[in-house]
Amino acid sequence: THWKHGGIVGVFGYGGGVIGRYCDQPGMFPGVEHFHTMRVNQPAGKYYTTDYLRQLTKLWDMGGSGMTNMHGATGDIILLGTTTPQLEEVFWELTHNLDQDLGGSGSNLRTPADCLGSSRCEYACYDTNALCHFLTNEYQDELHRPAFPYKFKFKLDGCPNGCVASIARSDMSFIGTWKDNIKIDQDAVNKYIENDAAYPANAGAHKGRDWGPFDIQKEVINLCPTGCMKMDGKELKIDNPNCNRCMHCINVMPRALKIGDVR
Repeated sequence: THWKHGGIVGVFGYGGGVIGRYCDQPGMFPGVEHFHTMRVNQPAGKYYTTDYLRQLTKLWDMGGSGMTNMHGATGDIILLGTTTPQLEEVFWELTHNLDQDLGGSGSNLRTPADCLGSSRCEYACYDTNALCHFLTNEYQDELHRPAFPYKFKFKLDGCPNGCVASIARSDMSFIGTWKDNIKIDQDAVNKYIENDAAYPANAGAHKGRDWGPFDIQKEVINLCPTGCMKMDGKELKIDNPNCNRCMHCINVMPRALKIGDVR
C-alpha cells in the first residue's frame, strides 16, 4: 500500500508503544506525511469512567487526528494518526495528567487483555481482572523496553467460551474451567424439551425467526464433541469424566445447566 511501516517510534522512557506510519508520497499528501498510531494500555476488563474517556478523546483531538479504535486486536485503545512532534506531548499528558500508560507494540510483550470475568459473568471460573492487572504490573518493564525477538501476548478467558479468543489470539492463553460436575436442573431440562415459552433455547438469542421446536437430541446431545450426554427417560445424564468443558450444552440451555462449583 502507500503506507509504509516505520517500525517503532520512540518516546522518552518507553521503547515499545508508538507504531510509526509514514505516507510514501508526502509531497502529494502533506497532511498525512506522518500518521503514527499510539496504543493506550487498557485497564483490566476494559472498565472506564466517562470522565476518563472524555479526557482521552479531548487529548487526541488536540494532539492527533481524533480517530480512535475501541479496541484493537491487542486489546488496547488505539489512537490513530499523529505526527512525530506531537508524540512527546501526548505521552506526557497521558502519563502525568491521565495516569495512563501506553500499550505494547512491535517485537515486544503486548498489553495483557482479559474478559469481564467474575466482575460481570456467571461463567467465569477465576478472577480474570485480578490476574490481568497483576501480569500488567509484573511485566511492565517488558512492555516499556522491548527485549523479545518477536511480539508476545497474554490473553485471559474466564471460561471455555473464550470471549477474548485467547487460543487464537495469544501466545500464552489462560482459560478458566471447573473440576467437579456440571450442575443439572432436570425440571428445567424438561421445560426446554416441552418448548416452554419461558425457557427459550440459547436464552432467546436466536428468536428473530422461526427455527421450529427445540430438539434436545439434535441441538445438544448430537453436538456434544465427546458424546458424553444422553437422555434416560426424562432425565439428562452426563458422563462428566469425559466432558471436555466445551460449554455448548450450557449455552443452549443456560437455565438447566450450570458450571461446577470447584473452579
